[in-house]
Amino acid sequence: MLLGIISDVHANELALDASLAALERLKVDRLVVLGDVVGYGPDPETVTQRIAGLVSQGAVCLMGNHDAAAVGAKASMNDTAAAAIAWTRPRLSEASRQFLSGLPMTATIEDVLFVHADASHPADWIYVLDAASAMQSLLAVKARVTFCGHVHRPQVYCLTATAKVIAHTPVTGTAVPLSPQRQWLAVAGAVGQPRDGNPAASFMTYDTATRDLTFLRATYDYKATAQRIRDAGLPERLAERLINGT
Repeated sequence: MLLGIISDVHANELALDASLAALERLKVDRLVVLGDVVGYGPDPETVTQRIAGLVSQGAVCLMGNHDAAAVGAKASMNDTAAAAIAWTRPRLSEASRQFLSGLPMTATIEDVLFVHADASHPADWIYVLDAASAMQSLLAVKARVTFCGHVHRPQVYCLTATAKVIAHTPVTGTAVPLSPQRQWLAVAGAVGQPRDGNPAASFMTYDTATRDLTFLRATYDYKATAQRIRDAGLPERLAERLINGT
């Protein structure tokens, strides 16, 4: 089965459209969304309804910390993120709020676990930023492969037979074979707000038969989305992030 895996769409309709179009061309069998459907971007209602429609057709979507905050959960956020959530809440329909409220924290497909943040305590929204935090997440689960988002920068970690975690920064378009002899954790890049210096939408495919993981990018008009952020009165920092990819 070829999975298309996206994360951190963050209410960016143009980036979502570009990513989904690319995955459709690749003929993925199933879509997985690793959370943070909303927050930061100018299109919360449109994006939520688009993803809800995909879920009704068999896609999987998880709860992200911005999704939880948008429907009223207490959240520890910086001022910019909190301002975006305050702007987002009244712009969501009741149907969208119900959809986001009902999202699960984790999901599994075959021997693969999906979660938005660290798998040891999903509801604590811990970032997997380095080998130490990857170790915490890997040791907490039995899954041979775990996918998470939250960080907005692509990264792959593996746990060796000697209990050592090795970090690997993937190359776009180059498959990473996930050996079944090791335990793996792949951190997705962000569709809607990349932070690795490349503004193009970032997403992945994973073939459950060959165990090949491939990170991909899709270009879109991020300057148009940045202008829509400004026009909406959202913080300027959010527009700058899209343009700079940081």
